[in-house]
Amino acid sequence: MSRTGKKPIPAVSGVTVAINHRVVTAKGPKGEQSLTLMDIVNAKQTDQGIVIEPANDSTEARAAWGTTRALIANMVAGVKDGFEKKLQIQGVGFRAAMQGKDLKLSLGFSHEVVYVAPPGITLAAPTATEITVTGADKQAVGQAAANIRAYRKPEPYKGKGVRYVGEYIARKEGKKK
Repeated sequence: MSRTGKKPIPAVSGVTVAINHRVVTAKGPKGEQSLTLMDIVNAKQTDQGIVIEPANDSTEARAAWGTTRALIANMVAGVKDGFEKKLQIQGVGFRAAMQGKDLKLSLGFSHEVVYVAPPGITLAAPTATEITVTGADKQAVGQAAANIRAYRKPEPYKGKGVRYVGEYIARKEGKKK
């Protein structure tokens, strides 16, 4: 994108975006999120939507401009539709179940692991080998999914562990006899 063509974040029906001093707030059906702008970027509301522009011509301002635009676009998408990450569990005896709002994982340890959902994150286990993480904040959804995956990452020999749906695990051959 050229520096002169500032692509606005379009207005979305059902979502209200307000700019108050240096805080951008988005409210929608899935919740409310806000972002404090850095001093090197400016935001203004136009008829086309929210326009983000660098405050000066420095390299940092131009880098922060694109990052800020992406963060605000993700906020708007999150409060409208939300974000979702799906995980799957592979391994004999490995399973997941809901225990109230928390997730109970049996991953081959001597004990069961209980993952407490952070605020704003909803966990679901539709089957014993599937986990769904949903929420309005893209970063929080990804972090919660990564924390669950970190309990038992997929190993390269048999592929056992917790993986993202569609994730490719490079397999190793193992020992030769």
